[in-house]
Amino acid sequence: MKRLAMLVLVLVTLAGCAAIPTNTQPKPIGSKDNKASNTPTAPEPRQNIDPFTLVRDFIEATSNPDNNYASARAFMTEDASRKWDTKNPTIIETGFSTVPTSQAPQDKTQTVLLQGKYLGRLGSDNAFVPQLGDFQKPVKVERNSENQWRISEPPAGIYMPQGIFNTTYRRITLYFYNPEFTVLVPDPRYVVIPPATSIPTRVTELLIAGPGDAVRDTLVSALGPDTDKFSDTLESDDGALEVNLTNVGKDLTPEKRKQIVAQVVKSLSGVTSSRLRVLVDGQQILPDQRDYRPSDVSATAGEALLALNANLQGMIVADGSVRSLTDGAPIKGPAGTGAYSVTSAAQSLDGSRLAVVSRAGGRMRLRVGELEQELSEVDLVATTLSRPTWQLSSGPKEPGTEVWTAVDGTSVTRVTRSDNGSWTAKGVNITDILPFGSISELRLSRDGTRAALVIAGKLYIASVVRDNQDVALRSPRQLQPSILGSAVQSIDWLSQDVLVVSSSLPSWPVTKVYTDGYKMDRYSQSNLNVPVGSVAAAPARQVQVVDPSGLWSASDITDVWRSSGIRVPAGALVFYPG
Repeated sequence: MKRLAMLVLVLVTLAGCAAIPTNTQPKPIGSKDNKASNTPTAPEPRQNIDPFTLVRDFIEATSNPDNNYASARAFMTEDASRKWDTKNPTIIETGFSTVPTSQAPQDKTQTVLLQGKYLGRLGSDNAFVPQLGDFQKPVKVERNSENQWRISEPPAGIYMPQGIFNTTYRRITLYFYNPEFTVLVPDPRYVVIPPATSIPTRVTELLIAGPGDAVRDTLVSALGPDTDKFSDTLESDDGALEVNLTNVGKDLTPEKRKQIVAQVVKSLSGVTSSRLRVLVDGQQILPDQRDYRPSDVSATAGEALLALNANLQGMIVADGSVRSLTDGAPIKGPAGTGAYSVTSAAQSLDGSRLAVVSRAGGRMRLRVGELEQELSEVDLVATTLSRPTWQLSSGPKEPGTEVWTAVDGTSVTRVTRSDNGSWTAKGVNITDILPFGSISELRLSRDGTRAALVIAGKLYIASVVRDNQDVALRSPRQLQPSILGSAVQSIDWLSQDVLVVSSSLPSWPVTKVYTDGYKMDRYSQSNLNVPVGSVAAAPARQVQVVDPSGLWSASDITDVWRSSGIRVPAGALVFYPG
């Protein structure tokens, strides 16, 4: 009877708990509320395993980050577990080894050598940072009181094989504004997957923290510096994902509120298909609309500013003239007639202006002006000038007013248009880039915040930093060095954070490279011959390349390359606006 009475009491208690209302006003949540919970005991390692298997199993146990990596800590001594630093992981190749050292093993202690190859690491901002080279890390193990091997001195930090990283972390894309607040720019990061229900909250926390380290001086946030979570980002009873913020900033104008909504909606649209609801202190941020989809914020995100006009089909430079990619016919004006002996060219995003590099008496000159008209000669003489590239304009149908080129491989010049219509050359600070070698290719992203470069045949990415009148390329990093090496020929922007790269490598003639450097995809090799000397890419456009046999196009990485009806010489250059 006592047991029956106790059971009834428990059921009554549970019924009372179920009646607690769930729609009460949420309370602000800050870092002080995130108290560490008691870590449950993780499963013990297998009995009587040898030191080398112990270390290998320990590395593989890092796939479970639950309870502060309790599964991995189970392989350590208590003292080692207390001292172990679990900062963001270093990603290594999946084929790592655990081998003996030259030291003779002892009865109670031994040193195991963990060795492999670096791929990269996650920074404090959860962005991927490429890292190259081999590593060897000594790992000391000792027998415990039960005569089982345990790690007494683990390697500092987490070493996570790529295969485990791929299943443990998820790539997410945050969005921040360019300094003019005219366009949103992607900023990729990585978040731990388990538990998946917490991913929206983790994305919100990273968004609140601001732009990543590499673009901290390039991008800006509509969220004020004191912004915090008012509550976790969770799905509401009606199915909308609620992002509830507090301290977002003072004097919030309607325009600033729209910018916050666009930034939040774009950043979270990659992790949910639900409607997004943006709240400030529990109240909707804009009175005229409650829920949003990505299409609702396209105007504030500046998508029209980046979109290419459907009539702009691209161009080709061949035999000293600029031609249409539509039919191969020369364009109107002196650039099309061959009067300038054009070696490369670039069309502004709106299509109204053209910049060409022309050959004159063994020297290179830059000419800029209106499409199909006489082009002004810029006061800039060089032995080599890279293919020009246009900076983002101020409005969707506004002509470009700034074009860049690399001069003699050792400097970068931006040419700006003054109010009287003249074009003036100004220097770009490339102190951070100069040590890497000669610049042969330079392409500004169409949002104007990043630059992709080919330096000594290697692929680099850098951030465009503007400080009043001073413009610099900062935070350069080499992308996919172990595969692309120094074989890169040409580059172009497929989207804001993806490049298409051509090379002289038979097995990698054309690739899609993500700007954080973690991932690359290979286009089909069919029909192409190396070196692939020129590539053109743009959103909603076919990728165009020129190899020794002519002009080819493909829509996706799985497509077989199709030959163009336009006949071009092997050294021709193909380009889209930008």
